Amino acid sequence: MSAPTARRATHPTVAELTRAHRSWWPWAVLVIVLLGTAASNGKNDVDHPVPLGVLLVVVATLPAVLPPLPGRLAGLALLASGALCGLYFALGYADGPVFLALPVVTFLVAAAVPVGRWLPGALVGVVLLAAGLAARWQWHADEPHKSLWQGIGMLGVVLAAGAVATATRNRFEARAERVERAATEERLRMAQDLHDGVGHGLAVIAMQAGVALHVLDRDPTAARTSLEAIRRTSREALDALRAELAVIAGEPAPRRPAPGVAEIDAVIERVRAAGLRVDVVGEPGEVDAPVGEVAYAVVQEALTNVLRHAGAGAATVAWERGTDTLAVRIVDDGRGGAVQDEGMGISGMRARVAAVGGTFRAGPMEHGGFEVAAVLPA
Repeated sequence: MSAPTARRATHPTVAELTRAHRSWWPWAVLVIVLLGTAASNGKNDVDHPVPLGVLLVVVATLPAVLPPLPGRLAGLALLASGALCGLYFALGYADGPVFLALPVVTFLVAAAVPVGRWLPGALVGVVLLAAGLAARWQWHADEPHKSLWQGIGMLGVVLAAGAVATATRNRFEARAERVERAATEERLRMAQDLHDGVGHGLAVIAMQAGVALHVLDRDPTAARTSLEAIRRTSREALDALRAELAVIAGEPAPRRPAPGVAEIDAVIERVRAAGLRVDVVGEPGEVDAPVGEVAYAVVQEALTNVLRHAGAGAATVAWERGTDTLAVRIVDDGRGGAVQDEGMGISGMRARVAAVGGTFRAGPMEHGGFEVAAVLPA
């Protein structure tokens, strides 16, 4: 089992990015709207109090600085913003920063909710704003062509703001999904490595302990050999466990070369020392490192399962080299039986073999025993 370089990276979630959008600049927009509306109406002769106009625009911009509304309520914020802006124009107030209110609110709402939640509210809001512009022309002698083009321009600006926010949100979500998928794959890899390395060591230790207890009184030398094997195997398992825990904790982990076909003999000897007779037929020969790692994992896990579950007395590891393939077959003379739950062992072997473009099968044999076979590209 190899210990990769530890990586600790923090990636913002969509919710965090949405909160970042609402950090400071919406407040700056609110201040600009407040001061700019007061200034633009203070220089014009309006029929209604200037503070009322300022209040309408500030309230229309207020959803930009408030926490995002959940679900369908987000569309109501856009509708209310457009309605207040329309009322502002209908009362005859002057142009100014009021045109920032609805686009800014649309951008921030669209950054937090799907398109279907913000688009209807934004369209209705623009219609209400345009109705206010038309009412100002009718009631306060404004220029009709000016109001028309202002309404069309606001529609384009609001839709553009929503589209940009949606694209940004989709990009953040895709990034978050990639990060989450990578984190899940890393957790699964760690779990598989722990299962393969530590699980194998514990299975060998359990068998060696059983052998030691069985021969302790009549053959102290054999018992001592088993205890030495337990000490050696437990040390290897602990090293593997420390390496993976260091990765999980984000600490530097010792680099160790990944085991390959050259280390398979050591696995077989450990299993033999645990009391299982293992015969080897053929040789794996030389293969690329990734294929060698998979071959090692398949043999180790298959023999571990024989020790733990099969109740077998003997097993065979058979190698067969083809023109461009390497086949390995592990069979035992145990009780066999159908696989009810693949667990992490068989599913892990299947995933490793598939990752290098090989084929895998595992199951009971017709006349008893169990078979694990993999064909790998050589």
